[in-house]
Amino acid sequence: MGEFQQAGSITTIHGFYDLFEPEDYLSRLESKLMEFSRHAGIGLLLPSLYTEIHVPKVLDNIIRQINQVDYLCSVVVALGGTSRRREFKEAREYFYRLKKKNRDVKVIWVEGARIQKIFGKLKEQKISPGVPGKGQSVWITMGYMFAKEQCEVIALHDCDIATYDRLLLGRLIEPTANPNNDFEFCKGYYARISPTEMEMKGRATRLFVAPFVEALTRITHHSAHHELEDFFRYHRVFRYPLAGEFSFLTRLGKALNIAYDWGLEVSTLSEVHERLTPKKIAQIDLCKNYEHKHQKLSEKDPAGGLHRMIVDIAKFYLNHLRSHGMPVDDAFIDMLQRTYHSIALTFVKSYSDDAESNGLRYDRHQEELTVSYFRDFVGTAWEEAKKEKEGTQIPSWNRVIYSVPDIYGDLIDAVEADNE
Repeated sequence: MGEFQQAGSITTIHGFYDLFEPEDYLSRLESKLMEFSRHAGIGLLLPSLYTEIHVPKVLDNIIRQINQVDYLCSVVVALGGTSRRREFKEAREYFYRLKKKNRDVKVIWVEGARIQKIFGKLKEQKISPGVPGKGQSVWITMGYMFAKEQCEVIALHDCDIATYDRLLLGRLIEPTANPNNDFEFCKGYYARISPTEMEMKGRATRLFVAPFVEALTRITHHSAHHELEDFFRYHRVFRYPLAGEFSFLTRLGKALNIAYDWGLEVSTLSEVHERLTPKKIAQIDLCKNYEHKHQKLSEKDPAGGLHRMIVDIAKFYLNHLRSHGMPVDDAFIDMLQRTYHSIALTFVKSYSDDAESNGLRYDRHQEELTVSYFRDFVGTAWEEAKKEKEGTQIPSWNRVIYSVPDIYGDLIDAVEADNE
């Protein structure tokens, strides 16, 4: 069972449901969601690669679990990873298994000719839709959902969750769908323990984001950059900032810029921070444990794995510092790397003690090596950031509509045609 701790200005919703009979709790939760859905449409956005439909052990279960709920009025799949019509049709038929009475299901063919034509139209207006990837797929799919005006609440989660059940979905949606809560954004969090390997996962969060943000918090505090210090303290409150699961109100989603690279999750938290008061933000313990595919370290390949992820995340934070008035130069980066490395090593010691007390395997030597790699990746991020004039965010749909007023109609026509 979780503890009662409320740390920071946002609300943490703990996993106290463990106290109750699981089926009874789930029944009551879904009854509430059915009642909420009568007053506000609830939609689900599923980013998926084409290759994921060929991992049936995982995705078949996700579809089976979603089909046991009746409170969703719309499920929209953001399909990436294929430009072949035959593969799109295969994926479309696969996801059409989600169709049921009073639920609309659509598959967005992100790399199809019709969506690509829309990207071209945006580029003609000097609006960059980013580059292919999860962020771009999520952004264009959000645009379609906004255009359809079926949903006041939208939830998003990945399609590679090996431990998925519909309890996760219900808990993810409830805080924002519940009109009594006043939340407009809710971020999921969870434990990441491999039940087969008996060890901690989530290296990017544990070994990079948490200590890196802690380093930035201390640096901005000592530099008297109080606005930036508050920003980083806000990020430190989130227990799993890289979680891909969140729900939000449509009116908020329309105002969010979306990062198209690995900075998607931390960028989204930053956008929410800019637009909401803390009392409208929550994080929720979604499940007892969470398992999905793991990225390789790729220490020698800056284009892949955790290497690319860490560089993109670090680059986002560095750009945020510069765009909010804090000078960043080579000497600052050297100081930041050293501060991060020192703090991260204390985190490693804590993880080691935590693992020891809980009977988990823990390779402290390898974790310290990984921290050293991550420190060096920050240098790579800085070299890239110096060369780039623009960030990696796609403009919000509110901004896009201002410049291309008919874009929603184009989106609906393209998606309907692809799904005929």
